[in-house]
Amino acid sequence: MTRSGGDPGPEPGQWSGVGQLERDLILTDDDFTQIRKLIYQRAGIVLAEHKREMVYSRLAKRLRHHGLTRFSDYLARLARQPEAREWEAFTNALTTNLTAFFREMHHFPLLADHVRQSSGPVRVWSAAASSGEEPYSIAMTLLETLGQRAADARIVATDIDTEALERARAGVYPIEQVRKLDEDRVKRFFHKGKGRHEGLARVRPEVSALVEFQALNLLAPQWSIKGPFDAIFCRNIMIYFDKTTQARILERFAPLLKPNGLLFAGHSENFSYISKVFRLRGQTVYTLADHR
Repeated sequence: MTRSGGDPGPEPGQWSGVGQLERDLILTDDDFTQIRKLIYQRAGIVLAEHKREMVYSRLAKRLRHHGLTRFSDYLARLARQPEAREWEAFTNALTTNLTAFFREMHHFPLLADHVRQSSGPVRVWSAAASSGEEPYSIAMTLLETLGQRAADARIVATDIDTEALERARAGVYPIEQVRKLDEDRVKRFFHKGKGRHEGLARVRPEVSALVEFQALNLLAPQWSIKGPFDAIFCRNIMIYFDKTTQARILERFAPLLKPNGLLFAGHSENFSYISKVFRLRGQTVYTLADHR
């Protein structure tokens, strides 16, 4: 992205590797170090050195919103107001939301087989719900698998990103994204928009009725949700945490799972070497280590 006007060149200590990105905002080395520290403290996210361009581009609009030109002024404002809502915007800006319906498809038949054998109401936790595609995929799976029993099922969908959760609650998606599903699922689980809503699709009420969205920081000392769950989906989020944080979260997951419950991880995540609480059951699927 480029901006109109001349490029004054980097200030002393300012990053000079932004290429063609706008450079009208001043981001020093100290600013970047402080941002990395703050997002780790607030959300457990470890930002690597090469994420500097991402930090600049994502936080730039927050500075412009407040009429600021220096990241140091923005950080000073956050420090003066530890309870301000701007902290939420700061965290949202630095949170990555990459998701899709039925992403990592092999997990959903495993979930279906698991809940088919359950005796009571099914409960599932989507711990990184993002904009809703994962919990709605879980809901569709439960509706297909449980039939009338699905009415008693509940999916708790949490995320630290409040803006993503608002999109999730709306349940409206570009039709191009929905068309990637098979035609039967599209017909059964979505309303296609017409008129001014042309090109969009909304999940049907029977799908959204199964899902409860709420904001939750996995690093918070207390979690507002209660178990036990038949399954926990914690996919493609642990990669942003260091091993100490990963181990702590896994320890907290354990008492929230039913004895035979399943923990689903992302394709690039391996919990076997992080915690002895869980053991690998299948491809990126774990169960409690003391359950046989």
